[in-house]
Amino acid sequence: MKKIIIPLLAFVVLVAVVTVGASFYMLNFSLSPDPNRTDLDSAYTRLYQRMPDMKPWVDSMQSHGFLRDTFLNMPSGERHHALYFRSDSAHGRTAVLVHGYKDCAVKFLYLGRMYHRDLGYNVVMPDLHAHGLSEGDAIGMGWNDRLDVKRWTEMAAQTFVDSTHAPNIVVHGVSMGAATTMCLSGEELPAYVTHFVEDCGYTSAWDEFAVQLKEQFSLPAFPLMYSTSLLCRVVNGWSFGEASPMKQVSRCRRPMLFIHGDADTFVPFYMMKQLYDAKTHGYKEQWVTRGAQHACSYSDYPKEYTERVRQFLAKE
Repeated sequence: MKKIIIPLLAFVVLVAVVTVGASFYMLNFSLSPDPNRTDLDSAYTRLYQRMPDMKPWVDSMQSHGFLRDTFLNMPSGERHHALYFRSDSAHGRTAVLVHGYKDCAVKFLYLGRMYHRDLGYNVVMPDLHAHGLSEGDAIGMGWNDRLDVKRWTEMAAQTFVDSTHAPNIVVHGVSMGAATTMCLSGEELPAYVTHFVEDCGYTSAWDEFAVQLKEQFSLPAFPLMYSTSLLCRVVNGWSFGEASPMKQVSRCRRPMLFIHGDADTFVPFYMMKQLYDAKTHGYKEQWVTRGAQHACSYSDYPKEYTERVRQFLAKE
């Protein structure tokens, strides 16, 4: 019996040690910020490589002093950054635009241009926690970020005061920014937050990490997802299952537009239907962009994207 028990115990200890070590690795791999996140020159270069026509617009906005920086202290005490710019024709309408995973506001200025130039909105573009010029030690996958974006909507309402029009704010996010947008949508919010646009967001951090664990490492969810989620709870105060845009969307009663490319494999296209079906209260629309890969709906269909958003924002 002893010959069986001792090797068995040794095997169990080995598995436990390997699982704990792998959990720390996965948490660090998934949630550590980009070490070059404050390199805005590189961010602008990436933006211009993807969309060369952005450079003249950015240069013009900067030369006229329209593209500005601001900082806010969040409830956590951390100092967060955002870009913002005003439209004289906005009349209280403001877009709060939320970037994706390990990105920053600069790389999503194409959405800022769309709202400002084409739709006539004021624009606020935050750097999420541990992204860009915002402080933070770990990526939040949109969960705690929802409260930071709520704070940015308050800033927007205060900054773009219009004496003749009430504030009217749309929150629009892409990828992890879309997850953040959906997480925010389930919260108690002021009446001036009127619309949400989610572009290629995931159903939950758990679901997205499980997909990537299988795709990148050919590993099943058990046991690593469970142990890493528990570790995240201990280290960061939230679990992968808790960070659930789908649960939050089920609570949302305000209009939401769902956008997703049917060639998206990074955040699988099937998640869009699950999210759309989860929203059972209030107005909703969905738009499938044919052949579009992850976060490419605007670049593949810029004119239609703009018109879809314009028409959606006219809904109440």
